[in-house]
Amino acid sequence: MITPVLLCGGSGTRLWPLSRKSYPKQFVPLLGEETLFQASARRLSGADYAAPMVLTNSDFRFIVTEQLSAAGIDPGAVLIEPAGRNTAPAVLAAALYLEKTDPEGLMLVAPSDHVVPDAEAFRAAVAAGQGAAAAGQIVTFGIKPTHAETGYGYLELDGDPLQFTPDFTPHAIGLRRFVEKPGVARAEEMLASGQFLWNAGIFLFSVKTILDAFRAHAPDLLDPVRAAITQGAPDLGFFRLDPGAWEGCPAISIDYAVMEKADNLTAVPFAAGWSDLGGWDAVWREAGPDESGVVTSGPATAIDCENSLIRSEDEGLEVVGIGLKDVIAVAMPDAVLVADTSRAQDVKQAVAALKAKSAHQAEAFPKDHRPWGWFESLVMGERFQVKRIHVHPGAALSLQSHHHRSEHWIVVEGTAKVTVDDEVTLVTENQSVYIPLGAVHRLENPGKVPMVLIEVQTGSYLGEDDIIRHEDLYARGQGARG
Repeated sequence: MITPVLLCGGSGTRLWPLSRKSYPKQFVPLLGEETLFQASARRLSGADYAAPMVLTNSDFRFIVTEQLSAAGIDPGAVLIEPAGRNTAPAVLAAALYLEKTDPEGLMLVAPSDHVVPDAEAFRAAVAAGQGAAAAGQIVTFGIKPTHAETGYGYLELDGDPLQFTPDFTPHAIGLRRFVEKPGVARAEEMLASGQFLWNAGIFLFSVKTILDAFRAHAPDLLDPVRAAITQGAPDLGFFRLDPGAWEGCPAISIDYAVMEKADNLTAVPFAAGWSDLGGWDAVWREAGPDESGVVTSGPATAIDCENSLIRSEDEGLEVVGIGLKDVIAVAMPDAVLVADTSRAQDVKQAVAALKAKSAHQAEAFPKDHRPWGWFESLVMGERFQVKRIHVHPGAALSLQSHHHRSEHWIVVEGTAKVTVDDEVTLVTENQSVYIPLGAVHRLENPGKVPMVLIEVQTGSYLGEDDIIRHEDLYARGQGARG
């Protein structure tokens, strides 16, 4: 059995405004109905695969389990990283965790935000590398380059140049070395040589092999990561790595820490299509432009446009482009991006500029996702705010009270179970309830369908930190909504 290890962090800057730090691209349905995270988990499943292990942060832990459940996939261990430390400590933590139960087992490490349209072909490539991995090799999956890309690292292969014929079958071959991101001229030379693949950052190896590699090439990581495991603790079905020990881990990638130093490297070429969706230009390519080179998504209309992406993420906001050429236009309820396609990689500059002016759109997503569902602000005034609140079936917000605001709840879908001090009532569609200032209250969805209500807050202070928790199913502290 192969244990998939999905790396699920990221800052979400290159696909802003749809992807943000609070809700990065792997959780967003960028192409179709399924999110990149769900597609990755589904791709790494089957008879030869164990339940997926996920490494993520505390803010995303409930999103991970919710999206896996929606995809019909039972998760394995979900390890919570107290802080981002790049890929090497994450991979080592996964290996040390698996060592307790299956020290000889294979682990397949993969980012959770890549696009691989042909899942069956990818599983065949994994099978092609399985023998080498079981024999003690570190196997990496290299992507057939389609152009002289300067944004990727490369893999230099041993032997004769590869011939990607129509009947090409993935197979394990020798890997000479990892190559850093090249300039344009060097990238063109590597593409012409036929001996280089794009480095996708996907690896297959046994637990024993990768632990031996860390001992040999990055021994300084072993003690702090092992301490983070041994001093870590279960938390509501997750495993939380110890924050103090994790703080001592250097931030370093698996490539720098191990791969560029190891001599037991094998590559499996993959030619069936892949993208890391590293910019809106990549989304445009993967979405399949029409004969004019235009892609529209959501309530969007293109008139006499060429080579452009026009996308609306607000069902009530129609975006119309007229005579656009080489333009990316992405509209969200709280932010709009308009850029030349040649500047797709500069979108992160927009995030930096917004952060410099303390704009909440830089990192905060319009929908605030919680363990019980999500909410979004619809209208805000000086002493009032209107929100839409979506509660999953069977879920409940914390038992709470507020110092500075009262609330009116109007149920528009489903049925709410409402506690106000000592009184518990069922509130159905088109009914409402008033929550006085200071009242101890709770909102629950006792039904089997989502419950949606409109909340009107009134008071002198409406911040999300005006909350006193009296009881919480999700063991959260004071300050966060719900």
